[in-house]
Amino acid sequence: MIHQQAKISDKSYLREVIERQKKELTKSIRYAQNIQNAIFPSQEAFKRLFPESFVLFLPRDIVSGDFYWLRKADNRIMLAAGDCTGHGVPGAFMSMLGITFLNEITTYDPRLPANRILNMLRERVMKTLNQTGKDSDQKDGMDLTLIIYDQKINQVQFAGANNPIFYFQQGELNEIKGDRMPIGVYGEFEQSFTRTEFNVQQGDRIYLFTDGYVDQFGGNQFKKFKFNRFRKLFKDIQDQDFEKQKATLNETLKNWRGKFEQIDDILIMGIGF
Repeated sequence: MIHQQAKISDKSYLREVIERQKKELTKSIRYAQNIQNAIFPSQEAFKRLFPESFVLFLPRDIVSGDFYWLRKADNRIMLAAGDCTGHGVPGAFMSMLGITFLNEITTYDPRLPANRILNMLRERVMKTLNQTGKDSDQKDGMDLTLIIYDQKINQVQFAGANNPIFYFQQGELNEIKGDRMPIGVYGEFEQSFTRTEFNVQQGDRIYLFTDGYVDQFGGNQFKKFKFNRFRKLFKDIQDQDFEKQKATLNETLKNWRGKFEQIDDILIMGIGF
């Protein structure tokens, strides 16, 4: 009887230790969330530079491997959506690197074209992670879309690492694809990212996003949302203002997920001209 009580007491003690450690760990991660949120651009900054805009940001865990970045230099507004390897704490570490390096690169030369910024970002990520192209290298990195809006000439530059953007003009969807390579080590030799330029006019809309939404499992058959459904959703919401679009995207995701867990970080940004 005494031996049995001792076992119960030991289990209770271990349970208390585990609960205490869990609380301390969660407290630390929530503090890290405050730091991560502090370096993300504020909603006020978005509305100041893009009065018509929204950001739908849904981390899977407390901190996120998805990140967004916004900066204005003279007449150029730079906006990026990044998706780092992993999520949670590992992804958050990578997101901090991405934001830090983007700030550093554009401080060095705010006139750099979009593809050159991605090239320089890749160089810094590879150097920091000691990636040399060997099979033994860590394959950590990020997918990223970057646009630069020149307010003076109403022109947008786009460069992308794996991810595309959606661009609506007069209600018509244009999908501009990024290069099929990440920000990080890729094969034996790294090719330069390419740049796409196009003019924008009043009423045009651009959307940047990571792959978390399209990869989310749900529906009656527990399948991924996928890109065809994603494209159609954006076509269907083009008559809505940006706040309504954000609400529709969020509600559609909730209905699709149903009882299933969110499997990845989710980020969608929309801007209008």
